Order: sequence, then structure tokens, then C-alpha cells
Amino acid sequence: MTFDERYRAIHARDARFDGQFVTAVRTTGIYCRPSCPARTPLPGNVTFYPTSAAAHEAGYRACKRCLPEAAPGSPDWDIRRDVAGRAMRLIADGVVEREGVPGLARRLGYSSRHITRVLTTELGAGPLALARAHRAHTARMLLVGTDLPASDVAFSAGFASIRQFNETVREVFGMSPLALRARRRGGKGAAPGSIDLVLAHRTPIDLDGIFAWMAARAVAGAEVATAQSFARTLRLAAGTARLEVRKDGPALRLRARLTHLSDLPQLVSRVRRLFDLDADPTAIDEALAAHPELTARVAAVPGIRVPGAADPHEMLIRAMVGQQITVASARTALTALTDALGERVPAESGTDRLFPSMAAIAERGPAVLRGPGARIRAITGAAAALAEGSLVLDAGADPLAQRAELLALPGIGPWTADYVRMRVTGDPDVFLPGDVAVRAGAARLGLPDDPRPLTAWAERAAPWRSYLTAHLWRTAPTPPAAGPGAAVPDPRDTTTAQETP
Repeated sequence: MTFDERYRAIHARDARFDGQFVTAVRTTGIYCRPSCPARTPLPGNVTFYPTSAAAHEAGYRACKRCLPEAAPGSPDWDIRRDVAGRAMRLIADGVVEREGVPGLARRLGYSSRHITRVLTTELGAGPLALARAHRAHTARMLLVGTDLPASDVAFSAGFASIRQFNETVREVFGMSPLALRARRRGGKGAAPGSIDLVLAHRTPIDLDGIFAWMAARAVAGAEVATAQSFARTLRLAAGTARLEVRKDGPALRLRARLTHLSDLPQLVSRVRRLFDLDADPTAIDEALAAHPELTARVAAVPGIRVPGAADPHEMLIRAMVGQQITVASARTALTALTDALGERVPAESGTDRLFPSMAAIAERGPAVLRGPGARIRAITGAAAALAEGSLVLDAGADPLAQRAELLALPGIGPWTADYVRMRVTGDPDVFLPGDVAVRAGAARLGLPDDPRPLTAWAERAAPWRSYLTAHLWRTAPTPPAAGPGAAVPDPRDTTTAQETP
């Protein structure tokens, strides 16, 4: 966006741009989100920054009125496949707190110096400054979402000392941690040991569709899904978490209980990706609705989302287990796998299970999985590669490099590689022309239903072909042999290509 385009957005107080940039005002020393209700500053007093960290580095503090740190994340980190975009996805997942800048650089395949130079050039702040802003955001979430003592908040958010925590919060928000807590709505945080947060997102959002997707694929014992909520257990870096995402009027609320609160940034990042909360629905809908064949469909389902992955490793196994069978059959198979191999974790009402670890599937999967031997060997082989680290799946991966690595494994064909890429990296421009339900949905909308001409037609929907795929899934009648996501078998796919749990 140009300066004039951004200035028009803040003059209109357009909430669609919240999280995409911040507005710093030289005369006040404050930065705001685009929709801030304060009087619009004069153009000569304004500087726009791509991230709040860049504004911090320039000496600005966050507006107390609009709290720009609470805005949805930028959709740029889904669209951009470059090093900066990949780095931001990993920073949001808490990699710098857990592994430091060297760990971030190692995951991206560059030196720490190069990563710092790229991020400073592209985003106005290096990885340490970006991580510091992320810690401040986590501290804010804990202060307003829990009744934890401020000292516990400091260390849970990743600060090295109470002093560093106090200084950062004062510098970023212009108030002490306790003053920030006092400004929260409702007066009290969640019950002891848990968090209760509202998840910011851009509207419109097709929550009915995404909850229905979850409900159709929920693995008993590990997940519970209804038309209004989704709950599951999840393995994180330092421990486990039990989470529930629920519709609360127009809001979307996350309630969770974590073994270690230091996992909160990773949990929130995973949930946001699972529900695709940082998408820009206005831009997506406008682009797709411009094609006459899709106009009515987009109007009927505004704000469609592409579900992400709560756990990238789990996503690959779920995709491979579900190949060439119905959604219900895949759910049954995955429930049996989880019941046999999943670790039990205490829950408020009984005991829940975690989805099995990759090591457990690699070692004991052959005794539990059913189907052709080649398919079982492909699944356990992929699990072994993930367990030993020879295959790495995460949100910061280069999408095309990840696809090539998946295709190199026995039993994984183009459908599985692209489907996993869509859901793990959040790539908005993946199309699945061999998918049975995609082709059935295309036929219903008057589009070509043969893979080659359908692929050619879909090019006009770039860079939003993942969302085109989601609309075609929703449009398709449920096939008798496979639900949305079933693919035509590929000769390279010895597991027989797919379905989508």
C-alpha cells in the first residue's frame, strides 16, 4: 500500500487494516491501529510501520485507547513465502523464546546475521526486537486473561527478569503491568491455572463452516466438536494443553489450561492458524466474487476460512490415514490409533488422550493400523522421519521445498503434499485439481470438472486458490465413497490418495 492508501484507511478508521500496519504520530510519540477512534493526525506527522516492533524501535509506545497489540495478525505472513514471512510465522510460534535467534536462523537455513539484516530491512526491526514485541503481547494476554501474579506473568511470557518485564511493558504500553491489568473488561481473569481470551479476527468469518469441518473430523478421546465449539488436547513445547474455542455472541473465545504457561504464545499461534484468523476476508471475497461463476457462492458464504493445523506432524498422519476412504472411516481409524497409542492426560471430567507421538506410531503403528501393507509402511515411515528429524514440518517452512520433501517419501503423491502444504504453512494459493470433491463442486458451479482445464481456470483466482478450493468443497455434494477432500488415486501414492480428516 502507498502512503496515501494507508492514510485514507486511517482517516476512515477502517478496521479491515488492523494488524496490517501501525500508524506512528510524531507529535504524541504514540502508535495506533488503523481503526483507532482518536482524531486523525495530519499527514505530515504520520509515519507508517509494518510491525509494532518497528514502531517500538523508533521510540513510539502503544496507544492506550485502541491497544494495537490486540489487533489480528497481518495476513502478509500467510501470503509471503519469502524469508521475512517465514520468520514471522516462526516468531509468532515462540521459536526465538525457545531456541534463540540461532535456532530461528537454523530453521530458515541462513546465518543469524543474514536473518537480522533481512528482517531489519523488510520490517524495520530485527528478530530480537520482534520477539520482544511478541513477549509484550503475551504479557498483555496473561495480564488481561488470567489472575496470575505479575511475577508469574513475567516469566511465563519469556522475560528474563521482573525488571525487564516491567521496563518493557511500561515502554510498550505506557503504563505499569498492574495498571494494564486494571483496564481489562470484566474485572477478573480466568479460573486459577487457566486462561480466557477473546481471539481477534477480521469479519466476515464463516464460523459455522469451520466448526462443521471440525465436527466431521473430530477424533474421539482427543477432540470434541459441536456447532458452536471445538475442544482438544494438544502437545506443545513444554507440556500439554487442553483448549476450547467457542462462539460467544459475535466474539470467538479461547479457554485453555496449560501445563506450562510459557507455551501460551505457541498455543495462541496454533489456534489462530487452525481457524485461519489472520486472513483478510474482504480482499479474498472481493477477488473471488469478481468471477461471475463464483459471485453467488461468495455472497452465500462470506468470509470462508481454510482450516490450518494444530500440529503439523499430526496433520500429515491424519491426511495419510484418511486417503481414499470416507471422513467417517478416517475418523474411526484415527480414533482407534489414538485410543491404542495416545498418551493419557488428566482432565477435569475424566481423562483425555493426546494424538499419538510420531515415535509411537513409527514403533507400534503396524500393530494398530489396518489396510494394505504398503500404506501402513508409508504411514509409519513418515512418522519415523518426523520423529528422527529427517523430515521437518512447521509453519515457517518454504512451501515448495516442503512439498518436494514430502513427494520424496514413499506413498505420498501430489494431493497429500499439497493438502498438507495448504494446512501446515497456511499457503493461500494451493489448488487440488485431482480432488474428487473439488471437481464435483466445480461442476455444480459450471466450471470445468476435468483436472487440466480446471487447473487452467483456477489460475485466475490466484493468489487465493486455497479459498477457491474451500468454496468448491462446500459446494460439492458428499461423494458416496469419499467426503470433501477425496482425490483421484495417483500412481506414486501407494497409500492411495485421499480424504481429509
